[in-house]
Amino acid sequence: MKTLVYALLAASLLISVDPAPAQAGPMSSACLKSDRKAKSRKLCRCMQSVANKELSRRDQKLAASFFSDPQKAQDIRQSDRASHEQFWKRYKTFGSKFAASCKNVS
Repeated sequence: MKTLVYALLAASLLISVDPAPAQAGPMSSACLKSDRKAKSRKLCRCMQSVANKELSRRDQKLAASFFSDPQKAQDIRQSDRASHEQFWKRYKTFGSKFAASCKNVS
């Protein structure tokens, strides 16, 4: 009986664990909410995976805001602020690695 109780407890813990948060993040959330035709769960997860390697959480939040406000990206790209220039270099690196890593994901 004890074994059955432990097995049921273990099963309930496994069922209640949601694997999605491991892939959830600001970039994938913004991607999934976007109106872009090419979006897919796989592509958005791939984007988040690359973002996790290339961008800080703060950078990810800023980059995610570009989905809903593309003008913000343009403003930051053209900004004279040193912090914006540094971010833009990191963002360009992210973009290159995203394109290379996720090009066959649909």
